[in-house]
Amino acid sequence: MTENRRRFEFAYRPGEIRCRPGCVTDLSGICARHGWERALVVCGTTVGATPAVMDPIRNGLGDRLAGVFDETTPEKYLGTAVEGVECAHAVDADVLIAVGGGSSLDVAKVMATLTTHDAPPETVARRAVETESLEAESGTPLPVVAVPTTLAGADLSTVAGVTFALDPAAERPTSGGVGDERLMPAALCYDADLYRTTPESVLTASAMNGFDKGIEALYTSNSTPVTDGTAARGLRLLRSGLPTLREDSMDADRLDEVLAGIVCVQYGVSTPGAYKLSIIHAFGHGFSRNYEVHQGVVHGIVAPHVLRYLFDEVDGRRDALAEALGVDTRGLDDEAVADAVVDAVADVRDDLGLPDRLRTIDGLFRADLDDVAARVVDDALMGTVPAGLDPTVADVRTVLDAAW
Repeated sequence: MTENRRRFEFAYRPGEIRCRPGCVTDLSGICARHGWERALVVCGTTVGATPAVMDPIRNGLGDRLAGVFDETTPEKYLGTAVEGVECAHAVDADVLIAVGGGSSLDVAKVMATLTTHDAPPETVARRAVETESLEAESGTPLPVVAVPTTLAGADLSTVAGVTFALDPAAERPTSGGVGDERLMPAALCYDADLYRTTPESVLTASAMNGFDKGIEALYTSNSTPVTDGTAARGLRLLRSGLPTLREDSMDADRLDEVLAGIVCVQYGVSTPGAYKLSIIHAFGHGFSRNYEVHQGVVHGIVAPHVLRYLFDEVDGRRDALAEALGVDTRGLDDEAVADAVVDAVADVRDDLGLPDRLRTIDGLFRADLDDVAARVVDDALMGTVPAGLDPTVADVRTVLDAAW
């Protein structure tokens, strides 16, 4: 082993985590313990119009519900966050309850970032659009409570994606992110009852994204013994539980395994200054910012091919991955172990019913792959690939061709 992974630092302070059916019924109690009186729910229009989600949220908050801002979109425009902060000020909110998928959770964190500035949110946003950058300042951000309804793992995190545009009319806006340890949600509620309301296609695609967080937490250059343990346990739980997501009536015990697994694989992935996602997510970013495709769908297609490339170049901690995925390595040489890990990841994708070819993505042509490859190589997450791996545009294009 060329790296000593037992020498590490780990400073991580997630908020309280509740993982059980019906846990949103105590949102008022969570608010009371933190001294919050007025909660603004942040969500998208679909979630906002879904009684099976919103009724338990409203009932759980009771008279602490100050309002609902249901304007978030997958594009995560900075202008949406500005409108959200203005809504929060209008209702005198002292906490944000982010409900739904990664877009809503990210917008809430961007809203919290804007509240750390002394200047009005629109002024801060216009400056951020000009500089294509947004950072938290010294003020205290509005706290966030995360109530996810998808499995991508955007919740237990100190970072958020944002598109630097004030409105959808902006031409080719830049995508970026914000990150600050104060953006970690103060509380997180993983309520199985709410996940049952999410469309299967959304749930399965997001599950692949979350599953790959566990894969990458093991081989990233920033892995630690702490994240090894949580990622490995999370992968075992997910591999056992994920097939129930496609069943007409999801098995309660298996769904519990899925939610526990998604919490575990996220744990420690988003620590300030030592982000632990890597090359698979860089591939996802290469597509998701330019094509209308769920990042988890891209992950399902490319992950086996990315792992083959990884194992051809470096060890990639294949033994640790094999153990986490329940692969029996007795009698297998290094190459066979790598093949078995790749097959196990492909099996997860197939169990989720996700496509296995890039050509299935609407609007994507093979001629586009050069541009995609360039975006993948430029992605910041390429900075956390294992030691000895130095992907070039040509390398990435070869992987993309294999996945075509």
